[in-house]
Amino acid sequence: MVSDPKGPRPTLEAVAARAGVSRATVSRVVNGGAGVRAAVQERVRQAVTELGYVPNSAARSLVTRRTGAVAVVIAEPETRVFSDPFFGRQLRGISRELAAADTQLLLMLVEHRDDYDRIGRYLSAGHVDGALMFSLHRDDPLPAMAERARLPTVYGGRPGWADAGRGPRPLYVDTDNRGGARQAVRHLLGRGRRRIAVITGPLDQTSAVDRLDGYREALGTAEPDPRLIADGGFTAAGGERAMAQLLDAVPDLDAVFVCSDLMASGALRTLRARGRRVPEEVAVVGYDDLEPAAWADPPLTTVRQDVEEMGRLMARLLLRLLDPGKAAEADAVALAPVITEARLVVRESG
Repeated sequence: MVSDPKGPRPTLEAVAARAGVSRATVSRVVNGGAGVRAAVQERVRQAVTELGYVPNSAARSLVTRRTGAVAVVIAEPETRVFSDPFFGRQLRGISRELAAADTQLLLMLVEHRDDYDRIGRYLSAGHVDGALMFSLHRDDPLPAMAERARLPTVYGGRPGWADAGRGPRPLYVDTDNRGGARQAVRHLLGRGRRRIAVITGPLDQTSAVDRLDGYREALGTAEPDPRLIADGGFTAAGGERAMAQLLDAVPDLDAVFVCSDLMASGALRTLRARGRRVPEEVAVVGYDDLEPAAWADPPLTTVRQDVEEMGRLMARLLLRLLDPGKAAEADAVALAPVITEARLVVRESG
């Protein structure tokens, strides 16, 4: 029999009386403590169900020293986060993994430099058990904030901040950005393209640097023609502008490796506006294999990274860090950085 929803809220004492045990025993069972026989645990759980008891989260936090919440901090403004499918896909992976572990997700974005103070205060005040941080830039203060707060943290992307090499190695999940870029450019070379440009992301982010390095390695030169390199800022508008810049500087280019599908959608717009046929005159290869690749005209040849799986892996690593025994039972995830596979997907544009 479940308690009357209009009546008083069931208490820990009421559960103890129904189960015929002490209040302390109920508290241990409800909060996941050890040292209670299986038969007694079953009686307590039955009483909880019958009475409709809901633990007080504040009281539980005092006992367990856990909040049941994780901060997901993206070092980008909301205009970028909500317009780029990369972030939505990664958040979906994170959300699903945390939900399965009965852990709440708290999303925090960096709109202005002033937001760092607000985020730092929140992270250091004990409101969350850990943090997932991604899309960090080279001078980002977020890692230092997490370290000062002694907050367990997993990063999305290879660490690139100044003191990342000091102390314990940061935990992170990334894709093989350099290898994926090499696949893209070697594919274009294999198709007979010789004037291959690149549209990069911001070079204060390690993913953009690694993809540019892979481009250089595939070309076999440490210093390609600088006119063939343009920064598109990982946005569609940026890709549009960068493609125009490249065509103005090198009108006879015959291919472009674009370091995100979103930028590639902008590059394709510029090529259409300039009357350049894709792939007959200019071949295009993107990176991500997200929705813009499928929607592109022509369909985009791209490098696939499993963004949703990367989000899940980030969450799994953090859950393992927070509760090694429990996480190990559910999923054997080593407490070490993870690099996922990048794979070329050939379609019509390249």
